[in-house]
Amino acid sequence: MDLSHIDLDLERLIRRTGEFAVEEFNHFSTDRIEYKGDNNPFTYVDVTAEEMLKTGCNRLIPLSGFINEETENELSKNGFTWIIDPIDGTSNFMSGIPHFSISVALQYEEETILGYVYEPVTKGLYRAQRGKGATLNGNPISVSPFKEMNKGLVATGFPYVQFSWQEEYMKIISDVLNQAHGLRRLGSAALDLAYVACGKLTGFFEYNLNPWDVAAGALLVTEAGGKVTAWDGGEEFMNRRQILATNGKTHQQMLEIIKARTHSLNI
Repeated sequence: MDLSHIDLDLERLIRRTGEFAVEEFNHFSTDRIEYKGDNNPFTYVDVTAEEMLKTGCNRLIPLSGFINEETENELSKNGFTWIIDPIDGTSNFMSGIPHFSISVALQYEEETILGYVYEPVTKGLYRAQRGKGATLNGNPISVSPFKEMNKGLVATGFPYVQFSWQEEYMKIISDVLNQAHGLRRLGSAALDLAYVACGKLTGFFEYNLNPWDVAAGALLVTEAGGKVTAWDGGEEFMNRRQILATNGKTHQQMLEIIKARTHSLNI
């Protein structure tokens, strides 16, 4: 599918939204924090950035649907659906930690065909188009070459809501620590996936994520030569809210670690 007619305008839209986010980040006050639920914060920056992205994307492809973090979803009238996370890493953002991202993916008939993850502070724009590879600021990227987990870093995240198998999750983390070179918890799933795509990380796993957290990043990983699955190795990682993304070479090793702790759990 030819997306060249929207590509440059979409890049400008994302970068412009990133400029707004950084400007607000530089003088953000914690008294502007609000909560959608227990331990689920958001800010006016999330809401405004999402509206900027939605308005721009709707102009690029009118009648498209939307799956968003901050506002209600909208059904597609033309087969196209945008999946948007305006600020992935809100907790970092509101705490003054300069590690957050903007994630925009485009699906056609439920297949992700285009994905952007933008790191506004560093101005790193990760892009992937199905069948055409992945880039960082226009330069091709690829996953880490390491064949063993102990050669590279792995990232994870801790879900904000309480879940019944927390003890088993901590055991997975312990097992990964024992086999990987190191474990990181950076705070933006979209950027974790982008880092897997460009080889900074050899793997990333997390549970209880939403489509807007992973849609763009997952395409980045696969187009950069990596592999993305659910925790049982199946393809339905997005709807099942669990993800394992690796450079491909360490995927089976990480799957075995996760399966050993979750085989008896209904997840």
